[in-house]
Amino acid sequence: MIRLLGKLLAIAMVLAAAVSSGVRAQNTGVPMPDQNAQEARELLQQTIQALGGQSYMNLRDSTCEARLSSFGHSGELMGFDMFLEMTKVPDKARTEHSKKRNIIEVFNGDKGWVLDKGGVAEAPPDQVKAWTDHLKKDIGHVLRSRINEPGMILRYAGADVVDLKEVSWVELTDSDDWTIRLALDSITHLPVREVVNSQDPASQLRTEQIYEFSNYHSISGVQTPYQISASRNGFRVFQEFLDTCSYNTGLSDSLFTKESLEERWAQVDKKKLFK
Repeated sequence: MIRLLGKLLAIAMVLAAAVSSGVRAQNTGVPMPDQNAQEARELLQQTIQALGGQSYMNLRDSTCEARLSSFGHSGELMGFDMFLEMTKVPDKARTEHSKKRNIIEVFNGDKGWVLDKGGVAEAPPDQVKAWTDHLKKDIGHVLRSRINEPGMILRYAGADVVDLKEVSWVELTDSDDWTIRLALDSITHLPVREVVNSQDPASQLRTEQIYEFSNYHSISGVQTPYQISASRNGFRVFQEFLDTCSYNTGLSDSLFTKESLEERWAQVDKKKLFK
């Protein structure tokens, strides 16, 4: 949407005057607790409607092709990957990497398996934990399910400007003391940014992860961000660019099993699979 020059100048002045980087919300004018929680819930409902309403809420599976650029601590490009990802609500995912899709990761709840040049093996514990942690912060899972889970606290955290967009911040805190902050575009109501703060139970170290969503397109009535960028503790981690995506194609549960990888491994030509 084209904005008027005067509005752009006004936003630039707000940015110049901001004390924070824009990740923290401005909390002036935040209402009292009960009204605050109600306002937060109303904002989230507006966002669900903007994302597609019932089409968004009824999304059951997805098949997407994408490109991923990963970065090191100094911001240098570390790698580039093309992949096909199939997901099924609420907790299944299958990712096939490279053009030949010869390296496959499957996660199903709190279990995971990997197919690589060594055959099929259990996914390492850190990868399984990364998957279960991903489910807790995945914005689709948050909006479809987690906002209604017991112990979840919702809070309207004020107005702000993020990436030259006027936004409203909504904050969610769960029973594990994870805090998820969503910046919602005040005009389109679509998510612009997600900030996740969590603490490792063993080390007690806190981690801040930031996800930015842009370039939305409608797919089967669902507004889908074609570009997602992520950073962790101030360092850029990856940029993902979606090429194609389809929803509710009836993916079989059998795709998300160890047996499916063993069948694939038995069928392929091992000499050609990884060339």
